[in-house]
Amino acid sequence: MAAVSWKEILLLTGLVVGCYWNSLLCGFVFDDVSAILDNKDLRPSTPLRNLFLNDFWGTPMAEERSHKSYRPFTVITFRLNYFFSELNAASYHLLNVVFHAIVCVLFLRVCRLFLDRKSALVAAVLFAVHPIHTEAVTGVVGRAELLSSIFLLAAFLAYTKSAGADHSIVWTPIALTVVLVAAATLCKEQGITVIGICCVHEVFVAQGFTLPMLLETLWQVLRGKDSLPYAVLQTLLKLIVLFISTLLLVIIRVQVIQSQLPVFTRFDNPAAVSAAPTRQLTFNYLLPVNAWLLLNPSELCCDWTMGTIPLVESLLDLRNLATLVFYVFLGLLAYHSLCYRHSSAKTVIMALCLMVLPFIPASNLFFPVGFVVAERVLYVPSMGFCVLVAHGFKIVSHKGHMKKLSWLMVGVLLATHTMKTFNRNWDWESEYTLFTSALKVNKNNAKLWNNVGHALENQYSYATALRYFLQATRVQPDDIGAHMNVGRTYKNLNKSKEAEDAYLVAKSLMPQVIPGKKYATRVAPNHLNVYINLANLIRNNESRLEEADQLYRQAISMRPDFKQAYISRGELLLKMNKLTEARDAYLRALELDRTNADLWYNLAIVNIEMKEPSEALKNFNHALTLLPRHKLALFNSALLMQESGEPKFWPEANRRFLAYVEEEPGDANGYFNLGMLAMDANENEAAEKWMRKAIGLQPGFRSALFNLALLHSQSKRELDALPVLDELLHHHPQHIKGLILKGDILMNHKKDTSGAKACFERILQMDPTNVQGKHNLCVVYFEERDLPRAERCLEETLALAPNEEYVRRHLSIVRSKMAAMSAAGQPLSAAEGATSTATQEKEKRVEEGKEEFVLRQEEGEAAVGVAVARTGAGDEKNARKSSARSPVGVSVDTSQSLDSSQSDKRTQGHSPGSCGSKNK
Repeated sequence: MAAVSWKEILLLTGLVVGCYWNSLLCGFVFDDVSAILDNKDLRPSTPLRNLFLNDFWGTPMAEERSHKSYRPFTVITFRLNYFFSELNAASYHLLNVVFHAIVCVLFLRVCRLFLDRKSALVAAVLFAVHPIHTEAVTGVVGRAELLSSIFLLAAFLAYTKSAGADHSIVWTPIALTVVLVAAATLCKEQGITVIGICCVHEVFVAQGFTLPMLLETLWQVLRGKDSLPYAVLQTLLKLIVLFISTLLLVIIRVQVIQSQLPVFTRFDNPAAVSAAPTRQLTFNYLLPVNAWLLLNPSELCCDWTMGTIPLVESLLDLRNLATLVFYVFLGLLAYHSLCYRHSSAKTVIMALCLMVLPFIPASNLFFPVGFVVAERVLYVPSMGFCVLVAHGFKIVSHKGHMKKLSWLMVGVLLATHTMKTFNRNWDWESEYTLFTSALKVNKNNAKLWNNVGHALENQYSYATALRYFLQATRVQPDDIGAHMNVGRTYKNLNKSKEAEDAYLVAKSLMPQVIPGKKYATRVAPNHLNVYINLANLIRNNESRLEEADQLYRQAISMRPDFKQAYISRGELLLKMNKLTEARDAYLRALELDRTNADLWYNLAIVNIEMKEPSEALKNFNHALTLLPRHKLALFNSALLMQESGEPKFWPEANRRFLAYVEEEPGDANGYFNLGMLAMDANENEAAEKWMRKAIGLQPGFRSALFNLALLHSQSKRELDALPVLDELLHHHPQHIKGLILKGDILMNHKKDTSGAKACFERILQMDPTNVQGKHNLCVVYFEERDLPRAERCLEETLALAPNEEYVRRHLSIVRSKMAAMSAAGQPLSAAEGATSTATQEKEKRVEEGKEEFVLRQEEGEAAVGVAVARTGAGDEKNARKSSARSPVGVSVDTSQSLDSSQSDKRTQGHSPGSCGSKNK
C-alpha cells in the first residue's frame, strides 16, 4: 500500500477549499437551528455529563420526544466551537471543511488498498468535489457524517494491519479498531457498520475466498471430511472478536435509548405508516432514487419528506421498473465480485460494501427512520460509488484508443461537479435561499412551503409568510403544523378570530384517543403545541381564562410529561392569582426537568407573588447555579436583595447588577438600579455615574432623572439639580415630585418665590387634591406675608387631609401670627419688605433648630424592576425541522416598558422637615 504524498494531500485540500470556501459565508439553517442555536449542551454552563445523557439536539434521551440520535462526540466538537467563537457560524463551517479534507485524505489511503495510484487519486478527487456532499459539509449538523467517516476509515485502516507476516493475529490493531468503531458510533450511529466492512475484507480480500469456495469449505467441514485450515481458524477468531464487539455496542446503544424508538409521523415518512405492499414497494423504490442522486446530483433538495416522493401503491406502477433494474445491476455486481478471485472482483466487493453496509441503517428496510431520503446519509456510500467510477475509469483507460477519451470524460465530470458543489453551497446561505431552492425541485412538500414561510416570518414579512403557509395547507390539507403556522401568522397580523379558526382546524386534525393505546406514541410532540398556542391566544380575553386552562389540562392529560404545558399553565394560574396551583405546576415541570434554569426562575416569581422573598431568592440562586448568566434571574434576584433593606446583601446585589449590564449593556434599567444601590450605600459619585449612564442610554428616563436631581439636592448641590429637573419636566411635564423638588429649590436656594409658586400651582391644576402641592403653596403665601390667604389655603388643605398633624400645627402658627400682628396693628397682607423679613425670620429659626413651617417634600422613585416578568411559552414554529426534534423553547416575556414599573421609591417615613432628603 502506497502512502499518501504531501502533493496529494495538498491537491485534495486545495480542491476541498476551492469547492467549499463560500460555505464559510453561510449561516445556521434548517436543523442547525436545533442542534446549535437552541442546544444548551453547547454552553459552558451545561455540565459535560449532560452531553452523554442527551440526544444530538440536547433533549434528554429518557424523554419520549427525544430523537434518540446519540452522538456525544459530535456535540463535543460543537461545544469546542462555541467555546472559541460562541455562535459565529463561520467557525463551525470552517471546521466542517477541515474534517471533509481529512476524510478525503483517509479515503485516498483506503483506495490505495484496491486501486492503482492514479485510479485511487481519481476516486478521492471525485469524492472531494461530489455535489451530494454539500448537505454533509455545508450543513453544520452534517458534521456527524464527517466525524463518523473519519473514525470509520481509520478503524478500517487499523484492521487491515491485524494480520502478521505468518498469518498470525496482531491484536493491537484489532483493539484499536474496536476503540475507533466505538468512537465512530458515538459520532453517528452508522459508524458501527464498519465492522461489517472489516468482516467482508477479511473473508473475501485478505483470505481470498470466493462465495463458492466458502460454501465448499463449510460443506466439507460439516460433513466431517476436512478440518478448518489454521488461517481459517485465525480468521474465525478475529470475526468472533468483531462480532462480540458489535453485539456489545448494540446492547449499549439499546440501553442508551432505553429500548424505545423515536416517534415519527406520516408527515416525516409517509411510507412508514402505510400498509403492505405500499410500504415495501416504496422503500425499495427509494434505493434507485438514492443511486440516481449519486449518478446525477443535479436536482438536490434539503428535505425529501411528506409528498416529495409519492407512494408506490401498486405493482403496476412504472417506478417499479427502476427498482427492478437497480436490483439486477446490484446482483450482477455482487455475482462478479463474489464468484471470482481476481483483483477487479476484490475492488468491486469492497466498493459494494462501502455503498451498501453504511446505508442500511438509513434505508428504512429494517426499521423506519425520520426521513424518506436524506442526501447527507449518502456521504459514506458515495465512497463506494467513487471507487466503482474510478475502477471503471481504470478499465477503460487501459484500452489504448479510449485513454484520452476517458481522461477527457473524467476531467469534464470533475469540473462540472466542482461547479455544482460551489453553486450548491450558496443555497445554504440562509433559510430563505435554502428552502426556495428546494421548492424549485419539488413543490409537493408542504414542509418546504412552511419553511419558506418561517424564513419570511423571521424577517417580519408576515403577510408574505401567510401566503406560503396557506399554500402548505393546500398541498397537504391534513398537515397539523401548517394550520398552526397559519394561526400564528394571523395572530402576528392581529387577526385573532382568523388565528383561532386556524388553531381549531389544527386541533380537529389531532388523532382521537383510542382506549388502551398510548396517545403520545401516535402524535408528534410538537403537534400538541396546538393546545398551547390556542390557549395562549384566548387567554388574552379575561373572560376565557378558564377555557385556556382547560386546554392546558387537556394537553397534559394526553401527554403527562408535556413540560411546556405545565410551564404555560403555571403562567396562566399566576395571572389568575391561583398562586398555589401555579407553584404546583412549576414543581411538576421541575420533576420532569430539574436542569431548566427558566423553571427555577418562574418558581421564584411565584414565590415573590406569594410574599416569600427568601424562597424566591433561593430559587433565583438555583437558576443562576444552572445558568450563571441568566439575565432575568440576575436582575430580579439583585432587585430582591436591594429591596430587602439589608446591607449585607448589597455587595452581592451590586455584583449581579454588574453581571446583568455585561449581558445587557443597552438596558438603562440595569444602570439605574446600580445607581439606586449606590445611593442606598451613600456612594454618591458612583450613584451619579450610573444614573448618567442610564439617562445616556434612555433620554428622558423619568426615575433616573428625578433620582439624580434628588442626589444633587442631598449632596448640597441644589443648583446642579435644577437643569436635571428641567430635563425631567421637559419629557414629563406632569411629574409632580419633580415639580415639588424644583419648587423647594427655587424658593429655599434661589429665593425665587414666584417660580416656586408656579410649580405648586401647576401641580394643583393637574391634581387639585394633592395635599403636598397644596400645603407647599400655602407656605409660599406665608413667605409672601399674605397671611389671610395662607390661612384659607391651610384650611382647605386640612379639609383634604384632616389627619395630618403638621397641617393643623402650621395653621395654628399662621393664626397665632395673625393675632399677634393684629394686636400690634400691623397689616396682615403682603407689604413692602415683608418677604425679606419673613425670610430672615425663617433663617433665624433654622439656626436655632426650631424650624416649624417648611415645604413638604417627597422621596425618590423606586428601583426599576421586572419582578413579575415571567418565563412563558410562546407559539411554537412547527414543521420547521426535518429530522430534528427541537427542544421545547422557553421564551422570556419582558413585556413591561421601562416606566411602567417605575413606582414611587419605597417610603420609610420622614419628618416634615426633610425637604426632599432621602430618609435612610
